[in-house]
Amino acid sequence: MPKKMIHDLYRMKQDGEKITWITAYDYPTAQFAEAAGMDMILVGDSLGMCVYGYPGTIPVTMDQCIVHCEAVRRGAPNTFVVGDMPFMSYQSSVEKAIENAGRFLKEASVDAVKLEGGRRVTAAVRGIVDAGILVVGHIGLTPQSSGQLGGHKAQGRTAESARGLIQDALALEQAGVQMLLLEAVPPEVGKFITQRLAMPVLSIGAGMHCDGQLLIVSDMIGQFQAFTPKFVKKYCNVAEVIVNAMKQYSSEVRSGAFPTDDHCYHMLEGEYPKFAEMAKELSGDPQD
Repeated sequence: MPKKMIHDLYRMKQDGEKITWITAYDYPTAQFAEAAGMDMILVGDSLGMCVYGYPGTIPVTMDQCIVHCEAVRRGAPNTFVVGDMPFMSYQSSVEKAIENAGRFLKEASVDAVKLEGGRRVTAAVRGIVDAGILVVGHIGLTPQSSGQLGGHKAQGRTAESARGLIQDALALEQAGVQMLLLEAVPPEVGKFITQRLAMPVLSIGAGMHCDGQLLIVSDMIGQFQAFTPKFVKKYCNVAEVIVNAMKQYSSEVRSGAFPTDDHCYHMLEGEYPKFAEMAKELSGDPQD
């Protein structure tokens, strides 16, 4: 199946065809996503928690993001890949934002970059867009600024807060953002913004009315165990499968049930007598 391009995603919105989006952080997971026919992959800064065990996304670096984007691109060469710009990769200056966004394209061949924030990041967005790079916006619950939000809490639950989100969405549209991710906002707000904007609007906890959905793969497959957001649906529980497999492996090693002869490489035909003679010499045994 050919890779979706930005015009394909706009067409899907116009036709009412839902867009599927999943995170991936490594080569094998990217292969699975492409085999499953995902429209898009996000190499999210959520890798900080899901891969490195950080308490949040703040410690994630540009170099870490680039390495994981490179692996995902190798695993999914025919899927639209978005690289997530980590904390302080775009906040300090427009020039720094352009430079770091360019790294994602030059070093990892992503199709677009994503950054968090509304009106306050429009200057960075304009700079990146003017450099010829596709930008995905991200508003609502923005983990990089969760301290200002009072923690990882849903946003837009009052009329005034919803107004701010709508203003952010319109400002990003004017700045040149070509897709928008809404995180942890009421479905009524998600519906209004989706209908108001011409660009595809994706949801991660923003309800069923958006143009598509995103889930973090580690949540969706039951791999990340620390907590499960309300908006996540677990489609399997690989953690349980993996732990049980490891327990069985440990038990069989301790009991001697593994490995068996079936798991061993045998010497080539006619080589064992030569090996036995060599071993006899090397062991220091007296010659016959």
